[in-house]
Amino acid sequence: MVLTNIEELLEKYENGETTLKEEQQLKHYFTQETVAPHLEMYKPMFAYFLVNQQEQFTKDVSLKTKRTFNYKWLSVAAVAVLMVGFYFNIPINQEDLGTYTEGETELAFNEVTKSLAMISNHFNKGTNAISYLDEMNKGKSALGYLNEIENTRKIIFKN
Repeated sequence: MVLTNIEELLEKYENGETTLKEEQQLKHYFTQETVAPHLEMYKPMFAYFLVNQQEQFTKDVSLKTKRTFNYKWLSVAAVAVLMVGFYFNIPINQEDLGTYTEGETELAFNEVTKSLAMISNHFNKGTNAISYLDEMNKGKSALGYLNEIENTRKIIFKN
């Protein structure tokens, strides 16, 4: 090979513009015994590429599968337990349904009413805590209105 051709290929190689065939020519040139003295520094690099190309990984890779906990089955089991619990808590005989006295049902009704009132009170406290968001929305709409006025002013004075 002509030395100038090799130097041109090296220039292209350093710029990343060589084709695979040109790289093969460079590898072939630098694996020879006789290389131009000013190009000796490239010889170890191309020798490394040839050796590296022939290396193979021979170590066995063990693929250990990691067991992950499937939460879907946990929810299915929880639903099954709840359904079984509800099934066994239902009175079997129709006679058992009417055994509550009027005082007991009124007491149960009052307890449920108190519980629902307490829950409602807590929800109302939560909505009061975020009522400032409405004020922010009012301010935002006012800013939008001011922006419209400013845009209109720009249009009028531009013409």
